[in-house]
Amino acid sequence: MLITTGKVHGGTIQIDAKSLPEGTTVTVLAPEGDETFDLLPEEEAKLLAAILEAERGETTSAAHVLGQIRRS
Repeated sequence: MLITTGKVHGGTIQIDAKSLPEGTTVTVLAPEGDETFDLLPEEEAKLLAAILEAERGETTSAAHVLGQIRRS
């Protein structure tokens, strides 16, 4: 899975052309205003730990996760 950001200009989403291969299908999630969410302290600790794992490169590919879901 690749993640990138972009901006809407004239009704078109524009991103860095080098970040995704030509023909890539994308899903767009757009925040609406000042959205927030609340976490319990335990949930926040898990989220922060997961962010640190990702920053260290300790990730699992989307293909692997989807494969596990299909087998369950």
